[in-house]
Amino acid sequence: MQPKSPAESATEMVQVVLPNDANPLGFILGGTVMHLIDIAGAIASHRHTRTLLVTAAVDGLQFLHPIKVGDLIILHARVTAVWSTSLEVEVEVFSEETLTGLRRMTSRAYLTFVAVDRAGQRLAIPGLILDSEEDRRRAAEADARRADRLKARRALEERLGPDLTATRLSANSPTKV
Repeated sequence: MQPKSPAESATEMVQVVLPNDANPLGFILGGTVMHLIDIAGAIASHRHTRTLLVTAAVDGLQFLHPIKVGDLIILHARVTAVWSTSLEVEVEVFSEETLTGLRRMTSRAYLTFVAVDRAGQRLAIPGLILDSEEDRRRAAEADARRADRLKARRALEERLGPDLTATRLSANSPTKV
């Protein structure tokens, strides 16, 4: 597998915010933004791996400014780090006023995707070429986020115990934990 540069997976999505995307105040729903972030991140990941992928984690999502009906929502996604079977993608979200062109960053999130085959088994993925100081900085920050995420996951698994980390169904009441 040939390593790839972050530029090879760079993705931009643009769409207009319509009334059916909005809450009663006329701003895009947070869940809609999260959905678009996941799609943009998945596209960038697919471009890097050329495999099937599953979303494993979302880190650092905050909503800084609302996006109004009629504005454009613009999402930029790029791979920031690659490990053996997983990778991190940064997705930046902007609003653009259609009449003035004023653009503001509204959100940023870091998503982790895992490459899998059709049976759900993990697959090795190409490495990431880190040519610039900026690329190396992003990768180092991704490594720190990954360490924190894995630590938090281990703590959650310990707190829940092995029986509660799986889906359990009983005859009377299906429960998903």
